[in-house]
Amino acid sequence: LCSARCGLALVLHVSLFVAYALRVSLSIAIIAMTNGSHPHSWSGSAPRGSYPGFSQDVSGKQMQITERRFPGSAPVYNWSAETQGIILSSFFYGYGLTQVLGGYCSGLFGGKPVLGSGLLLSSVLTLLVPRAAELGMSFLIGLQVLLGLAEYTLWAKWAPPLERSRLMNIADAGCTFGTFFALLVAGIICQSLGWPFVFYIFGGVGCAWCLCWFLLVYEDPAHHPWINAGEQEYIVSLLAHQGSSHGCSLPLVAMAKSLPLWAITIACFCTDWLFYMLLTSMPMFMSNVLHFDLRENGLLSSLPYIGNGLGHILAGLLADFLLARRVLGTAAIRKLFSALGMLLPAVFLVAVPYLGCSSTVVVVLLTLALTIISMTGAGININHIDIAPRYAGFLLGITNTFGIVAGIIAPTAVGLLISQDLQTGWRNAFFVSAALNLFGLIFYIAFGSGTIQDWAREDTAVQ
Repeated sequence: LCSARCGLALVLHVSLFVAYALRVSLSIAIIAMTNGSHPHSWSGSAPRGSYPGFSQDVSGKQMQITERRFPGSAPVYNWSAETQGIILSSFFYGYGLTQVLGGYCSGLFGGKPVLGSGLLLSSVLTLLVPRAAELGMSFLIGLQVLLGLAEYTLWAKWAPPLERSRLMNIADAGCTFGTFFALLVAGIICQSLGWPFVFYIFGGVGCAWCLCWFLLVYEDPAHHPWINAGEQEYIVSLLAHQGSSHGCSLPLVAMAKSLPLWAITIACFCTDWLFYMLLTSMPMFMSNVLHFDLRENGLLSSLPYIGNGLGHILAGLLADFLLARRVLGTAAIRKLFSALGMLLPAVFLVAVPYLGCSSTVVVVLLTLALTIISMTGAGININHIDIAPRYAGFLLGITNTFGIVAGIIAPTAVGLLISQDLQTGWRNAFFVSAALNLFGLIFYIAFGSGTIQDWAREDTAVQ
């Protein structure tokens, strides 16, 4: 527990906590930013004569900026369901553009400067969200795209094979705990201080944490000044077989022909569709179907992420335990945890539309869905490092890009579906997510692998 690698896992946990708090802050703040927090105003048009203001055309939709105010003289905008879906998904336009580039740069320059600079840029841009919203919809969408350009993920050169699941899942749990915190606190901030302070507070904390990141993180055991000599030798000896980081050239043709890589990619797309649909749209579902107020919305929307964060940690511990005891092989472990994390949430989502407005049961099912989907953290989400440790950062960029495509499409699709009919639209949104998860699981079980691929070995000719 006092090892340098566990320290890195904790620092990464906090960093991803901050990064996801920055990312999800708009999902809850947008309810206070729009009249969508009032069920009767969900149609996207203001009640007749209620809100004077001006309108401008955005992608063929009318957007009215109203004079209604929340605490702190915060303005409120009358954006339709489609417009809100576009805003929520616009983050992923920039995020997706830089995943492969970020993974490639991490292999060349190391993960520390890439993730650190990305987190700093995200924090600074978050501070600018209120001003961008005042300038108009196009400015806000543009800023969300830039915010997406700043995000990367790091894990290399530190995790021995039998500890990968637990270390990477402890770090990744920061994503869901950060989401939980943001959804819980953002609603309170909106009601007490006004929605602009959500971005001011979260952005300021992010800037402060970046200083800690650059002071505490080291690229690999060889450069860590305080690591125990025994731990350093242990890590280096266990990772020696995987070869050094990749250079400028990559075996792109072999990667494109690799079915195990395609299996991870397709499964990640399908799982991320479900995850991002809930991440960005659950506050709207809580507000407009279950009719919770803003404070209740933030609390109940955040509950599933407690289970998800704990599930990440427990899944990592259990997967490493099974591997260490040789109960199952690497491929079987990855497929087992992926099956649990993809199939059960799909079943829960299919059940939700048939429960009517039984808010307690719906919240329980959504909590279970987002708890159990964390099992994929010991499955498809870390399978890259099993099949190609030298190229893990680059491959993560590839699969994340496909996942982010799902993040772009899912919120926009939800906005379009529910704009036609609220109840039917949400039902169809849940059914589509469940069907995609089932398809991705079948493909992954058929073609997934747990062994290093020939094209990923250091002595293989680069294509």
